[in-house]
Amino acid sequence: MGLRELLSRGRRRPLRLYYDEAYRLPVTGGADSHQELRRADEAVHYLLHAKAVRLEDVVNPQPVSYAQLAGAHTAAYLESLHEPQTLAQIFAADPSELFVDEVLRSLRLACGGTLGAARHVLEHGGAALNLMGGFHHAAPSRGAGFCALNDVAVALAQVRADGFGGKVAVIDLDFHPPDGTAECLGKDSSVWLGSLSGADWGPLPGVDETQLPDGTGDAEYLAALDALLSRMPEVALAFVLAGGDVLNGDRLGHFALTLPGVRRRDLQVALRLGHLPQVWLPAGGYSSNAWKVVAGSGLVLAFHSEEPIPTDYDPLAARMSGISRSLKPESLGTGPIITEADLADALGMQRAGPKKLMHYYTAEGVEYALERYRILPVLRRLGFDRLRVEIDKVGAYDRARLVGHDKQTGTAATLIDLEVERKELGDGAYLFVNWLTLRNPRAHFSALRPQLPGQEVPGLGLAREFSQLLGLMAQRLMLDGVAFRPSWYHMAWAARHNARFVAPERQGRFEALMRDLATLTLLEATRAVAEGRVLLNGRPYTWEPDEMVYVSKAHEDEADRAAIVAERERCHFTLLSPGARAPGKPAG
Repeated sequence: MGLRELLSRGRRRPLRLYYDEAYRLPVTGGADSHQELRRADEAVHYLLHAKAVRLEDVVNPQPVSYAQLAGAHTAAYLESLHEPQTLAQIFAADPSELFVDEVLRSLRLACGGTLGAARHVLEHGGAALNLMGGFHHAAPSRGAGFCALNDVAVALAQVRADGFGGKVAVIDLDFHPPDGTAECLGKDSSVWLGSLSGADWGPLPGVDETQLPDGTGDAEYLAALDALLSRMPEVALAFVLAGGDVLNGDRLGHFALTLPGVRRRDLQVALRLGHLPQVWLPAGGYSSNAWKVVAGSGLVLAFHSEEPIPTDYDPLAARMSGISRSLKPESLGTGPIITEADLADALGMQRAGPKKLMHYYTAEGVEYALERYRILPVLRRLGFDRLRVEIDKVGAYDRARLVGHDKQTGTAATLIDLEVERKELGDGAYLFVNWLTLRNPRAHFSALRPQLPGQEVPGLGLAREFSQLLGLMAQRLMLDGVAFRPSWYHMAWAARHNARFVAPERQGRFEALMRDLATLTLLEATRAVAEGRVLLNGRPYTWEPDEMVYVSKAHEDEADRAAIVAERERCHFTLLSPGARAPGKPAG
C-alpha cells in the first residue's frame, strides 16, 4: 500500500522528529571523507515530503548543559573536548579545520534531541526519532569513531533524575559494537544491552552480543535479529540504534544488506516494541544512501511501510529547487523592467548602476541567494563572519567572490571565487564555468586531509550545493545547462553522475579510465593520472581537459551512445608503479 493511500486511510502514527540545522557537523571533510554530513538534512526533507511527519512534529532540541553531560562523562574528559586535537582525533579530521565551539554545539544539540525524545515518549508514549545520535563509541572518559558524547547514557541519567525508574533496553543495530555504551551502562542491572554487529572487539561487559561475519545478507541478518529480540526482557523504555552502516557498500561496514532488508529490520524491531515508549537514533552510516536508511526508519515508525524511496529522489536538489522557485527576480538583482544600466551592460558600455553577474545578479542579490540557500550559515559555523560578495570582471569572464573574516586567525579570507560566461557548445548555450574554487584558508593538508592535484588549500565541503546552484542559475538565465572544463581527473569523476563530455569519444575514454582505475581510491587515481603513471593502450596518457556539460535532461542520442561504447571498449588503461618511467619517456 502506497504512502498516499495510507495517509488517506488515516494510517499515519504519531511521530515526533528531533532535528536542527546545526546537526550538520561543521567539518568540511575531503575527497575520501567517511562522514555523510547532510544525512539529517536529507532525511528530514524527505520525511516532510512524504508526509510521514508534519512541520509541527519537527522539534528543534535544546542543547544539554555541561551539568547534564557530567551525568555520563568525567569532568576531565569534558574539559579535554575544548581542545581541537581531542575532537580531531575523534572525527578523523585535521585540527586546523575544526571550529570547536560549533562542533560542541552540534553535539550538545544532538544529546538534547535524544533527551527530549526520551522525555516525550515517557510522557506521551509511542515513538520519537532523533536525526543525530546513537554515539555508542563514547565512554565516560574517552571518545572514538565519530562519537564524542554518549547521548543515550546522558539521556538515561537525566530521565532517571526526573524520576523514571523502569527497565530500559538499548537495541544496538550498528555494524560496530557498542563499546562506549558498555562502559557507560554495562554494569547497570536495569539496562539490557542487545547488539548485532560485524566486528570482534572482545567481550563487552553487560552486552548480549551477536557477531555476524562479513558479507552477511538480509536473510541471515533478520534471522539473527529475531533471535536477539526474543531474548529482550520486558522493558518500560527502549533506545534503538538503527545504524546505516549495515548497508551493502558502506565505507566502514562489511555487511551486504539491501535497502529493503534494512527497512524490514526496522519493521521487525518496531513490531516487537509495539506501543512501548521508544527513541530511535541513526548511529553510523557512511554511504550515499545513508540518508535513505534514516528516512526509512521514519517511514516505518509513521506507516509501518516498506514502500521504497524513489531511486532518483535527491533531497538536496528538491530543497534547493523549492528555494529557487520562491526567489523573485528583483530580489536577485533583475527587476521586471530593463534599466538604462542593464542596457549599457548589454551594449558593452560603461555601467552607471551596480555591477551584475551575467547581466542579472547584483552583489546584494547573490548574497541574499547564498543566505536563502543556507550556504552562509554553514560558513559562519565553520568560523567565518563579515561575509560579503564582490562582483567584477576578469578578461571575458564575470567574477563573483565571497570574502569574509576568519574568527580564529583574525584575517580576511576569500572563500569562494567564481568566473563564468555564456558559451555556445554544439546546438546549445551554456553557463560556462571557467573557474570555481571553494576554499577553507584556515585548514591544512595532512595525512587525514591529503592534497588533491591543483588544490592550494582544502575545500569547504560545499561542492554538491554549488553544483545545484550553478544548475539553477543556468535555468534562471534560460540556458541549456552548465559547462566546464575539468583540469583534473577528480573533478570529472565528481561530476560523473550528472555531466558528460561533449565529445562522445572523449566520454568513452573517460568511462574506460574510470573502469580501469576502479580498484584505486579517488586520491590514488587522480594522483596517478596527474603524475603521468597511466598508460592508454600501452602508451603514456595525459589528461584531456575537454568540455563537460551538466544538463537537465539527457542529450544523448543513439549515435552518441554507440560512439561512447566503441571508444570505451577500444581503450584500456594500465597503471605504472610510483617512480616508474612510462615507455618512450626519457629518464630525468
